[in-house]
Amino acid sequence: MPVPLAPLAPYPTPPAPFTPPPNGAQSQLVCSGCRNLLLYPVGATSVCCAVCNAVTAAPPPGPEMAQLVCGGCHTLLMYMRGATSVQCSCCHTINLALEANQVAHVNCGNCRMLLMYQYGARSVKCAVCNFVTSVGASPSTTEQKFNN
Repeated sequence: MPVPLAPLAPYPTPPAPFTPPPNGAQSQLVCSGCRNLLLYPVGATSVCCAVCNAVTAAPPPGPEMAQLVCGGCHTLLMYMRGATSVQCSCCHTINLALEANQVAHVNCGNCRMLLMYQYGARSVKCAVCNFVTSVGASPSTTEQKFNN
């Protein structure tokens, strides 16, 4: 006696492919594998690194993020915009987080590294070579080494 066949279930529909937003908005995150900065279209749920092929989950949309480089170990840190300080998860240095309109930039008078400092400061110490650069002064007055 022939066995009746059960009706076949339809194949599940594949998820819709990701389509980037029409304005081309991008966001960025740090690769979980090699720690490189990755750019990705806003709305993506994960990002595959072209360098090490690690897949990093993209954070859900939420508060706007900002970033800074740790003054202790030079790791790129991401934090919620508006925070006043950020503790590095690698070296535990507490970094001052300032908004763009509260900071200024100058090149180190010794090694030419671009330095960021709080607007209104009279001098800034280079984290690379420990040279103290006077802000807004002539080059001859910036040739003093900070000893500690």
